[in-house]
Amino acid sequence: MKKTIAILLATSSLMATTASAEFLELEKEDLTLGFIKLTDMAPLAVAYELGYFEDEGLFVTLEAQANWKVLLDGVISGQLDGAHMLAGQPLAATIGYGTEAHIITPFSMDLNGNAITVSNEIWDEMKPNVPLMDDGRPQHPISASALAPVVEDYKDRGEPFNMGMVFPVSTHNYEIRYWLAAGGLEPGYYSPQDISGQIAADVLLSVTPPPQMPSTMEAGTIFGYAVGEPWNQQAVFKGIGVPVITDYDMWKNNPEKVFGITAAFAEVNPNTTLALTKALIRAAIWLDENDNANRPEAVEMLARPEYVGADYEVIANSMTGFFEFEKGDVRPAPDFNVFFRYNATYPFYSDAIWYLTQMRRWGQIADTMPDAWYFETAAEVYRPDIYLEAARLLVDEGMANEADFPWDSDGFKAATPAADIIDGIEYDGRAPNAYIDSLPIGLKSGQTVVDSEIQG
Repeated sequence: MKKTIAILLATSSLMATTASAEFLELEKEDLTLGFIKLTDMAPLAVAYELGYFEDEGLFVTLEAQANWKVLLDGVISGQLDGAHMLAGQPLAATIGYGTEAHIITPFSMDLNGNAITVSNEIWDEMKPNVPLMDDGRPQHPISASALAPVVEDYKDRGEPFNMGMVFPVSTHNYEIRYWLAAGGLEPGYYSPQDISGQIAADVLLSVTPPPQMPSTMEAGTIFGYAVGEPWNQQAVFKGIGVPVITDYDMWKNNPEKVFGITAAFAEVNPNTTLALTKALIRAAIWLDENDNANRPEAVEMLARPEYVGADYEVIANSMTGFFEFEKGDVRPAPDFNVFFRYNATYPFYSDAIWYLTQMRRWGQIADTMPDAWYFETAAEVYRPDIYLEAARLLVDEGMANEADFPWDSDGFKAATPAADIIDGIEYDGRAPNAYIDSLPIGLKSGQTVVDSEIQG
């Protein structure tokens, strides 16, 4: 593995610049960037509102997109020059799962930021299975084992148990599957013949666009969902649901969205790509600096209809370091949204590999692949070389601190310890197949899904 990564790092050419650190000769100045109405699009809004794009000579238009598929298609077609993306989208497109296109990311947009919410009715059925603290409030994190008897009752009555997620290759799909499986529930499999993801499922997961999650649950179409903010807190404010776990409590400081562009765009517009990355890094620094002191101002931006368009109070609940579960049960969550600290913006290969392991775990990657394939695929999509060149320019310009960037990283984080993950299983991106095989529920080496059966 070390040899493979050494080769990748040696052959991954740094993007050439033809100008000084003070000024980049841009190939394209007028850009249209897409996003979905979620609080983790914040770096784009901040870079626009505070003039960071203009500082780089970029004239940017930000356009909200109807859903993740429309957004991805826009980037591939060139209608959008880049976008706030699900981390799984560039990876899936590059390996040809769904739409095929080579998408890269030079910038990771955030850590954490999601939660799983259930309806009031389901919460009432779960509560007897949830341990309580001394003050009578539920003990968090809440395991899906508390949901398992509820799902079993539905099965006994012959009724499907439906939950929502935002896209087949979304973090939310993999997180809700992770949570369900950690609690002993089968979230279902994909096969080349059946891309519903519901093969052998105890819980039937389906796609719902983020802003529609609360109303879809209120209508009874789904009983719960995994989504980013502010759509979990919206359920609390509307009095229709209860978040049962945040992704921070599922996997401490897990990777979330990325900024995606086509590989062709980066090749044709290397300096423009660097300029975009510089502006986004500055925005991320601003969002986290001085212990989140700028978050109230960021919430004001995001509350505007052109960005997220939810009430200030709803967005502020998570963005300013708190999270509300049951109405009135507000708990500190200082790292619920992380935009820069903990090297949040660095595109780590190990983050990409986690997404690929989950695609394989649930059958979206049909066959066992060697570890080297995971390393090579991650390096095709995640581009720390671009990121570090942009960071170096910012440091040289006095816009960022040298100590804030992992200059000597090989692209891999240290293994996430078992204590930081809901199922108590360590994640090490350097050993993808060993990790996949360590997970009790999911495909193992040599297994594949044929029709509705796991074989091998």
